[in-house]
Amino acid sequence: MSSRTEPEPGLAPVPARPEGEYRQLINVAYRLLGSLAEAEDAVQEAFARWYAMSDRQQEAIESPGAWLTTVVGRICLDVLGSARARRERYVGEWVPEPLPDSREWTTGRPGDSAADPADRIALDESVDMAFLVVLESMTPAERVAFILHDVFRYAFAEVATIVGRTPAACRQLASSARRRVSAARPPEPPTGLQARVIKDFKQAWETQDIAALVGLLNPDATMVADGGGLVGATLRPIVGAGEIARYIVGIGDQVPDMKLLVRSVNGRPGLVAQLGGATVTVAAFGLAGDRITHIWAVRNPEKLQPWAAPEDTAVRDR
Repeated sequence: MSSRTEPEPGLAPVPARPEGEYRQLINVAYRLLGSLAEAEDAVQEAFARWYAMSDRQQEAIESPGAWLTTVVGRICLDVLGSARARRERYVGEWVPEPLPDSREWTTGRPGDSAADPADRIALDESVDMAFLVVLESMTPAERVAFILHDVFRYAFAEVATIVGRTPAACRQLASSARRRVSAARPPEPPTGLQARVIKDFKQAWETQDIAALVGLLNPDATMVADGGGLVGATLRPIVGAGEIARYIVGIGDQVPDMKLLVRSVNGRPGLVAQLGGATVTVAAFGLAGDRITHIWAVRNPEKLQPWAAPEDTAVRDR
């Protein structure tokens, strides 16, 4: 796809302005990095490199969008390579940054089309929290090859220019990543069933009903909390339905004024906890059938910026 601007007769070519590629680039970068903040940084760096070129250099690029995607991919590959070391120093568990449904949360006003990055992320199965967590287990090259080919349908020849390997090697990387995803993710239950289970979980939490909570959880369910060392959060995963239920009830005892809201989290039913109108926790869920298998609770305030809409303007619970 070419984004060149056609010159008027007798005039020199006008360099293409690729700002229209921003949405696609943010979508690619968020899936590659699992962080909206890091995705924004990667895309901004790519645009900085574009505008650092001369007009003649820009004119020589047939497809600015493809060029920017290549640059973003390489930046993300570098970030992923350094992320492992940074996350080893991270306090507690690291969970991908949760995304709201922009229709409800970008500004707190339904239908508002403000230019928030979260408004430009397509909420499909490739941003489901369970999917992003599986991506974290991949090597950087596997993740880039898989996302660009399987999610965004780039040819392996194009992926090869980003990863720095042959198309055949990229095909093997994507195949390996595909097997990881298939092995780690059970069939997803219908959205209506997911919503009903999360609503029942919310009610059981609010009523401090341990038996009901246990009944909604798989016996070997796992809960992971991400506070980033900035707020209180359990530093290790909690395993087992009974242990999770008792932990959740304990939170309710400690914070009786907390309000729970059913909200879309990365395109799936989830829960948002608020105190005084401020979002303090966003929880995403993984389900197998009608039982919860995983809870990912993000409490790190740096990861909750897109959720900063005040309570009194938020959409009511469905």
